[in-house]
Amino acid sequence: MPHTLPAPADMPVVIFCGGRGTRLKEETEVVPKPLVRIGEKPILWHIMKTYYTQGFRRFVLLLGYKGEKIKDYFYRYQINHSNFTIRPQSAAHEIVYHSRPVEDWEITFIDTGEDSQTGARLKRAEWLLGSSPFMLTYGDGVSDVNLGELMALHKQKGFLVTVTGVHPPGRFGEIVVEGNEARSFWEKPQVQSGNINGGFFVVDPGIFKYLNDDSNLNFEKEILPKIAREGQLAVHTHTGYWQCMDTLRDMEFLNDEWRKPRAPWKIWD
Repeated sequence: MPHTLPAPADMPVVIFCGGRGTRLKEETEVVPKPLVRIGEKPILWHIMKTYYTQGFRRFVLLLGYKGEKIKDYFYRYQINHSNFTIRPQSAAHEIVYHSRPVEDWEITFIDTGEDSQTGARLKRAEWLLGSSPFMLTYGDGVSDVNLGELMALHKQKGFLVTVTGVHPPGRFGEIVVEGNEARSFWEKPQVQSGNINGGFFVVDPGIFKYLNDDSNLNFEKEILPKIAREGQLAVHTHTGYWQCMDTLRDMEFLNDEWRKPRAPWKIWD
């Protein structure tokens, strides 16, 4: 049965922000993975900006490891991204802003346990999310995915969950050889033999019937396979840009991409 979905401005965007990011240890010993920077902003900001540019305004961050640093980043967001004059001696400690950030977003922070798996993290947000469909993604991947098309497929199929499937770039180049002569050289060929989970989900609140509070419950390994077997998982195939940040090499690659005249996931001006 087709779904009825809220308008993007009313639809929560839930982001997993609690992992330890152990393969980025040099960075994540200081900050949580979602705060590792691409250019001057954390990767989390880039992800939120992708949603914001497509009409979404409400964000729910599922926190864990070093979650207080994510809270602090956004608590100080306006001050740290504005030009202003301060008069410390005034009775009201007056601040006059000359510019402010353009993002008019609403952010809810939920502590879901330092070492919880993704299924448990999501279950612990049921009190906020349990009555309406929501968007869901991870705090470590950027894309130029069309979220309107994703929502349209979810609405059409009427399944419990719709996931964005992507063809990721290979980690190493590929050389096609005949004899001892190269016939082609691809620096980062895309995997063409199948999709992987690219995040960027649409989820119906019925998902909470499949979840429990066990800290070891993993959304990807236990829940998604189950609903796929039940015929309740749709796939929106995205053939555009997608890149996760799992390692230092990924971080360096994304920063190189950001330094281009226009980064391939940057859909905002």
